[in-house]
Amino acid sequence: MEKKKSIPLDQYAEYPPAEMARRAAEFYADMKRRRTVRDFSDRPVPRGVIEDCLRTAGTAPSGANLQPWRFVAVGDGAIKKRIRQAAEEEERAFYAERAPEEWLEALAPLGTDADKPFLETAPYLVAVFAQRHRGDEDGTTKKNYYVQESVGIATGLLIAALHRAGLVSLTHTPSPMGFLNQILGRPTNERPYLLLVVGYPAAGARVPDIARKGLDEIAVFVE
Repeated sequence: MEKKKSIPLDQYAEYPPAEMARRAAEFYADMKRRRTVRDFSDRPVPRGVIEDCLRTAGTAPSGANLQPWRFVAVGDGAIKKRIRQAAEEEERAFYAERAPEEWLEALAPLGTDADKPFLETAPYLVAVFAQRHRGDEDGTTKKNYYVQESVGIATGLLIAALHRAGLVSLTHTPSPMGFLNQILGRPTNERPYLLLVVGYPAAGARVPDIARKGLDEIAVFVE
């Protein structure tokens, strides 16, 4: 097995403890403002902003550095309309037939339903695909590793980058999502992971009155 060459870690930046604490606190304060939004403006977003946010997502760690993700940024109105129609068809079946009562009860305080106008209104939809396997240069098919974990980390970085840029987003996961492959012309080795709705909040946008768990509820220190 050929060993990959290594290079010096020459871009790492260490900060004094006080600076480290300040930076961590500032980032938390910024991210604490992040909210999932369902009321979007149709104001255009510069493509370059989306590109840099996607570049940030591409810095995520991945199994064997295989980077098993593909992001399809959709700004075309006709394609967004097709995605909305297909997503709402699946959502209607979900709410009417497939969703267990317990899940519907959990969703009730958020006010969600099968109507997804934001899929057309928002300036960008980013379809995130997970690549289950890849084609090698010799034409053989090889498996990717830790695909779900890798794509999840990359998606988290993307959401953080969009927030940092001053945009809002919504994670949307109609089930099943196979229609995305068809509409967006993606190959069968790419499985839809989620749809990320991206843009500015609409004037007067409102969000559910919810709270996030405290540190003692989400973390344990073993020292």
